[in-house]
Amino acid sequence: MIAAVADTHAIIWYLASDTRLSAAARLFIDNAAQNGDQIAISSITLVEMVYLIEKGRIPAQRFSELATELSQPDSILIEIPVDLKIARALSRVEVTQVPDMPDRIVAATAIHLDVPAISRDSKIKLSTIRTIW
Repeated sequence: MIAAVADTHAIIWYLASDTRLSAAARLFIDNAAQNGDQIAISSITLVEMVYLIEKGRIPAQRFSELATELSQPDSILIEIPVDLKIARALSRVEVTQVPDMPDRIVAATAIHLDVPAISRDSKIKLSTIRTIW
């Protein structure tokens, strides 16, 4: 079962054991793993990570770590492609609440899957999207 959708920074920080990931988010992910559940990431996260690497904001190894984790058959992480269903769910994410397109896609993925988003993004947290942070 998919327990939540993690945004780009949340999953980067989780994989890196970075203290910027909130205790509540880490506990939620750890509990999901213990329960045999999965945490979804949108395919937009992969694209956003390439962009962040190109801008020098994250090391390239973070992308490799995520790719390795996603390739494991028993991974806690599962990639959810941006498809027609996600595109349609975008209409349920108010552009005035969440203007950044990658964040809107993460939020739309959470809405489509009917699970919370794991995000520290202030606009997502202030929106109507269920958020863990």
